[in-house]
Amino acid sequence: MGPSQTPIDNSQAMSKEIKVALMTLISGIILYFGFNFLKGSDLFSTSREYYAIYDSVDGLTASNQITVNGVAVGRVKETRILANQNNRILVVLTLDKDVPLTNNTVALLADNGLLGGKAIQLQIGKGAAIAEGDTLKSSKQTGLTAALQDKAVPILTDADSLIRNLNVVVSRFKQTGDVLNQLLANVDETGLTLRATINENRKGIAAIMGNLNQLSTQLVETEKGIKPLMAKANTFADSLNALQLGKTVAKANQTVGELQHLLKDLQSGQGTAGKLLKDEQLYTNLNLMMKDLDKLLVDFRQQPKRYVHFSVFGKKDKKMAGDTLGNGQK
Repeated sequence: MGPSQTPIDNSQAMSKEIKVALMTLISGIILYFGFNFLKGSDLFSTSREYYAIYDSVDGLTASNQITVNGVAVGRVKETRILANQNNRILVVLTLDKDVPLTNNTVALLADNGLLGGKAIQLQIGKGAAIAEGDTLKSSKQTGLTAALQDKAVPILTDADSLIRNLNVVVSRFKQTGDVLNQLLANVDETGLTLRATINENRKGIAAIMGNLNQLSTQLVETEKGIKPLMAKANTFADSLNALQLGKTVAKANQTVGELQHLLKDLQSGQGTAGKLLKDEQLYTNLNLMMKDLDKLLVDFRQQPKRYVHFSVFGKKDKKMAGDTLGNGQK
């Protein structure tokens, strides 16, 4: 039985070795394809490679997505440092063959969500088609962190200035607090002094308050006596006012009566003024007299010798007077 069992054991051992070898081969193949897939290589579809150069990639790594209008069309295959170009970064892009790229296509390095990942967004412009292996135009979008940093720097600067101003204000408040503390200490000291003064003069203050109460009581009594006097004074003043008003009204009535009587006399033509107003003949005679008087004054001014005679010798005057009288008698 021993010799017959040896071939069977050898075949079982070989079959186990073959299984182990197959498993190892399959695991290696899966590991290879999985590693290439994670690197961005799509082994089950045809693709083309393009290039883009950036000054910095801000954490872009292999297998990051490449999108067109939000649709994934490829992955980043690898990144390389170009030592001969001031350490700029060459990014190898693996894209589907169905993506039509032109010479105006821009590979925009942008944020891939709020978690801080990176992705490349292809902005395909109008132009001529390009071949596989060409270098695309590159651009970078301001990331959320950079935007927040740009916004935060002025805020931090203003906050720093505000803190400095607050420190100055606090220091001034501290000085004011010291002054207030000193003032309060002085107020406390003044209060203690005033309290001591009141305690020392308590008896005198009590006497003064008693006198004030007595004085107020007397003033109340005096007020009670003054009120009737004030009432009588008001009555007397009202009587005087009524008396004076009666006299004034009586005089006014008398004056009005006299005026009415005078107007009545004027209208009836009595008295000189009434005759002047009512007698037309008197008015006519006065006008004639004024005209004659005016003629007399004019003749006197033109021939004064008719009315005035004078001479140095009296005899001549007598003769002239006799002549005048004789002429008058004739």
